[in-house]
Amino acid sequence: MPTLRDRLATNEKVAGWVFVLPVLIGIGVFLIVPIGMALWMSFTDWNGLSPPGDAQNVGLDNYRDLLSEPGVPRLDFAMSIRNNLYYVLGVVPAQTAIAFVLAVVVNQKFLRGKAFFRTAYYFPSITSSIAISIVFLFLFQRSGAINQTISALMPGDDFRLNWLDNAEGVLHNVLGAVGVDSAPGFLADNDIMGLSLWQWLSGPSVTMFAIMMLATWTTIGTMMLIFLAGLQNIPADVEEASRVDGATALQRFRLVTIPMMKQPMFFVLTIGLIGTWQVFDQIFVISSGGPQKTTLTPAYLIYREGFQNFSMGRATAIAFLLFVLIMVLTLVQRRILRPDRD
Repeated sequence: MPTLRDRLATNEKVAGWVFVLPVLIGIGVFLIVPIGMALWMSFTDWNGLSPPGDAQNVGLDNYRDLLSEPGVPRLDFAMSIRNNLYYVLGVVPAQTAIAFVLAVVVNQKFLRGKAFFRTAYYFPSITSSIAISIVFLFLFQRSGAINQTISALMPGDDFRLNWLDNAEGVLHNVLGAVGVDSAPGFLADNDIMGLSLWQWLSGPSVTMFAIMMLATWTTIGTMMLIFLAGLQNIPADVEEASRVDGATALQRFRLVTIPMMKQPMFFVLTIGLIGTWQVFDQIFVISSGGPQKTTLTPAYLIYREGFQNFSMGRATAIAFLLFVLIMVLTLVQRRILRPDRD
């Protein structure tokens, strides 16, 4: 015969399942089921307009078109990966480094007006990205404030850049300045997914570089707050012990602060990596993937394939390939940084 303790334990288990059941239902209905439907959709030719039941199963054709079959879909996907790769390599290190420096500065005890500076640095992160992108459109126009400032410092039209309609790669421009105007034979004759190695090594276009500056400015506030929380979580006795041991400010920063910020650093790099591979709104407002597809990203390509070309099956295939890419890069990053290592 069950004891009173057994009955109470059983009642607690039932009550626990009752409380978590609404959450489980919500996750199943709004997360698991849509993911399953999207996965099924990636194996069909659904156009997004007709009933999904009318879609024909095409097997791996969508994935084959994106990865192996020569043609426009594979070329566009390769362009989007290349563009986004440079976007990640530019934005993630910049936003992490700047946010960490700002967090260290606003965490200083002697700094006056801390609340003002923290609010000022964080304000762009909570402002509509669409609104900020429109402001940047005016700033980076041919006669905008950026070019006006450059002209004031370096008179002449030679230094006025066409920021928002310039498909030239930054690295190609740098190489051209030192006399390398064309691709070496090896880089021109070999390709990956339809793009020559010379195109893969072009660097971000001037337009993408402008968008990268915008993205960095709008994200450092959030990263700064994360770093600030980590800095304020460092035990005071550790800092005091390092002072007693005679460590200088630079030594305390290098040997105490940075090692104890490993977990916040990993978190910032992870969300930065995931966020930069999903960039869409700035591309949508500023360039729509142009000029010459040099700002095309996987997220914008998903939108274009699904809602402009009415190829929802291919769009969902791109989404799942992007998901796999993000997962792989995150696992590699975790393997390299190893935040749980002592």
